[in-house]
Amino acid sequence: MSGSSQVYRSSTTAPVNIAVIKYWGKRDTALNLPTNSSLSVTLSQKSLRAHTTASCSESFSGPDSLILNGEKEEIQSSKRTQACLKNLRSLREQLEAKDGSLPKLSKLTLRLVSANNFPTAAGLASSAAGFAALVRAIADLYELPQSPEELSIIARQGSGSACRSLMGGFVAWRAGTKEDGSDSLAEEVAPVSHWPDMRALVLVVSAEKKGVSSTAGMQTTVETSTLAPARFKEIVPRRMKEIEKAIHEKDFETFARITMQDSNSFHAICLDSWPPIHYMNDVSRAAMNAVETANRKAGKLICAYTFDAGPNAVIYYLEEHTHQIAGVFRSILPRIPGWEGEFGEAVRPNEFGSLEQKSLMTLKAGVSRVICTGVGGGPEKIEEHLVDEKGNAVPHE
Repeated sequence: MSGSSQVYRSSTTAPVNIAVIKYWGKRDTALNLPTNSSLSVTLSQKSLRAHTTASCSESFSGPDSLILNGEKEEIQSSKRTQACLKNLRSLREQLEAKDGSLPKLSKLTLRLVSANNFPTAAGLASSAAGFAALVRAIADLYELPQSPEELSIIARQGSGSACRSLMGGFVAWRAGTKEDGSDSLAEEVAPVSHWPDMRALVLVVSAEKKGVSSTAGMQTTVETSTLAPARFKEIVPRRMKEIEKAIHEKDFETFARITMQDSNSFHAICLDSWPPIHYMNDVSRAAMNAVETANRKAGKLICAYTFDAGPNAVIYYLEEHTHQIAGVFRSILPRIPGWEGEFGEAVRPNEFGSLEQKSLMTLKAGVSRVICTGVGGGPEKIEEHLVDEKGNAVPHE
């Protein structure tokens, strides 16, 4: 080690995931323990990713800090961030206690710099990618031996859905039953290589912050929805089994049906909460209409919509049906951003997609951008650092 001013750095990119079986409701708010298991598709980092550098040095003074997309974040008062940092430090301390020759990184101030390549709080699960990248980058900085499953328990305390972004492909978050949360973790159901032709088209309806935050919304639902208990206890456990089987068998029709049913069930318990929570709008409903029209024309389910806690539509389909689905949206929305890049360039406008006039006009007026993507891999360690050798944040694009 060259003097006390050495800056240790490690950088990671992590993906966004979009749930097809939704996480909504907590049985323990402090530990972020869910009322039900969930399942997601990890999206390609070519389209959406969080890039985080974790650094520490004896020359850094003061408390830990985080710069996100160029802005200094207040992390000292964030219980969630502090829980992640405390857990990771304690794992590093255990390594240092076993091996006296290791530098005492656990005692050093952390400087964290993170940048997303998509709008934060646009309902695109930015916190999932962000906390997954943060946990993975610090785990690499500390050279921790823990598996992605073990690290997912830590990421979950930052943001529930972040635990699913520590792996690629198709990922289940097991709700677990233990009070300490030690069995509430993510597991890979199938790797990206199992079903690589899964595609996703995201219609970004509006990049404004949502009216009711997920955290507040979930608690309202748990406390007031009369439909929620059946969802938590019966509906989701049954759907988890069905959709995992569909993924293993690459049975897209079953995958599509369950994805749409679960999205509708999730929004039903939001609507059934008091006061009711509305996340979808007319643009969302026009997107649903377009999906239903495409499926009706095909005579089978070739695409599926799903909506998180916001109006954005995520439409899943297989690569072979790109023209029948993404092509229709490209001919309706030819001039909005998002058709560039590897996935988007494969989409040719399909002039023959029939859509009723009202849905057509609503989509044209209400979609601000698209994101063309597909299933992708888990976090990746990279050498592009957002902190320079002196410990200063690198200006990021």
